[in-house]
Amino acid sequence: MSLVERKRQLVRDELTEAALRLLAFQGFEETTIDQMAAAAGVSRRTFFRYFSSKEDVIIEFLSDLGRKLSAALSSRPLAEPPKEAVQNALRVFTDNLWEHPEKSRRLTEIMVNTPALLARYLERQLEWKASLAADLSTRMGTSPPGDVTAPVLVAVAFAAFDTALIHWVQQSPDTDLNALVDACFAVAFPPT
Repeated sequence: MSLVERKRQLVRDELTEAALRLLAFQGFEETTIDQMAAAAGVSRRTFFRYFSSKEDVIIEFLSDLGRKLSAALSSRPLAEPPKEAVQNALRVFTDNLWEHPEKSRRLTEIMVNTPALLARYLERQLEWKASLAADLSTRMGTSPPGDVTAPVLVAVAFAAFDTALIHWVQQSPDTDLNALVDACFAVAFPPT
């Protein structure tokens, strides 16, 4: 990566962090693009070089997590059962959320309670599901579209994960998200 690219990435990272912090603690509707730019020490024009809207700040953050999710599944041991591989790969999200739990909780609450953000999250999730299902099919030695095992397994895993997220924002702040994910997976994938 060149010096210019590194500088650009640094500005983007600082802008993202400042904007996410404001959104988390001030609220989505209450936060303006001008406030986000000012918090990062950049102009409004610079903000628009990196993001086309304030929704995009959260969506781009989620896109980065999506790439990490795919890499996490690829790095899981091949001998690991498919359900466990997906569940362990989803820890990319929970680990990331636990780095800054209060901010993450607030952002998650904003995302699930703001229709435009929820729609964009679900749109991204469709991409992640397709990617993970393809990776999982390869791991399992199945071939889509004839075999629906991997896509169904991934869809059920995300249903369990999303249920855990929604319950997490409704619980007390010290609720363990990983424990909720584990509980939801236990319901979604009961022992046979």
